[in-house]
Amino acid sequence: MQKAIHGITVAHFYETYRQKLKLEVITGESGLHRLIREGTINRPSLALTGFFKYFANKRIQVLGAAEMTYLKTLSQRTQIDILQAMVKRHIPCLILTRNFNATHPMLAVAAEMNLPILRTPMITMNFVNLATLCIDNEFAPSATEHATTLDIKGVGVMLRGTSGVGKSECALALIERGHSLVSDDLTVIKLLDERELMATSRPLNRGWMECRGIGIINVAEMFGIKSIRLEKRIDMVVSLQEWTPEVVEERTGLEEQFYEVLGLKVPHIELFVRPGRDIARLVEVAALTQALKKMGHDPAKDFNDRLISFMSQQANAKAAPIKPIDREERPMAP
Repeated sequence: MQKAIHGITVAHFYETYRQKLKLEVITGESGLHRLIREGTINRPSLALTGFFKYFANKRIQVLGAAEMTYLKTLSQRTQIDILQAMVKRHIPCLILTRNFNATHPMLAVAAEMNLPILRTPMITMNFVNLATLCIDNEFAPSATEHATTLDIKGVGVMLRGTSGVGKSECALALIERGHSLVSDDLTVIKLLDERELMATSRPLNRGWMECRGIGIINVAEMFGIKSIRLEKRIDMVVSLQEWTPEVVEERTGLEEQFYEVLGLKVPHIELFVRPGRDIARLVEVAALTQALKKMGHDPAKDFNDRLISFMSQQANAKAAPIKPIDREERPMAP
């Protein structure tokens, strides 16, 4: 199930990232309900000169040293006119960097039009970079999967399968071997920067697992805090399937399969569950094999190349012509 984000309130942004971005509200608390409708940051340099064509009014507006210095060269009446024109275009808020004090026209417009003005001691460039990462996380496309996700030796593995196939039992066996649980049964996924999938769990059930026949268990209390990861990039997907005599299982690993999440393709393998198979061990080996592939070592391809080279050498040896023995070189009879 995919979820689209159309906007977040300034209040949500402030409460979520207040400590990380060192933010404080100067004025305009009554306007914190305003919506931030684009997941990036804008420095309104041209807008302050009165040029509003292509003005990114849906974004957080950040005023740094350059903008504040320019504003102070304008008369108070001009400042009020410019700021009113910006607010009428429904900007969400103003953020002043380097602990700049708001000018009197700013405070007057904010009070009149319910505009939140925030402040941070951070340098403008550092604030913009960090705030962009924060807000990009908020606006990232998201989805939920009926799956269990683990961190296996640095490889993020998402276990899929029908209910009762053994996802949680497999995850429990992997946790016992020292790996970490990210989410059980339901995984929340976000697409960050259109290039990587980040998995996490809902806060309510983070660190808890349901084991059929036992019930709910607290993973952190049983195996230690190191057995829990808050989030992890998804590097591969493993689908657990019930085994039947008719299934055809992969034997070489030469054919790559992919599973698509939020438009991004992730390496995918299928493992068939049947009595006597150590599924947890197979998932662990699959994760380590994926780690090798990312380092440029594909065991299946390497063996295939070795086999082809061997067969080529055998064929060349059989095809080599037999050199006739010259009469002069024949050994003389005694």
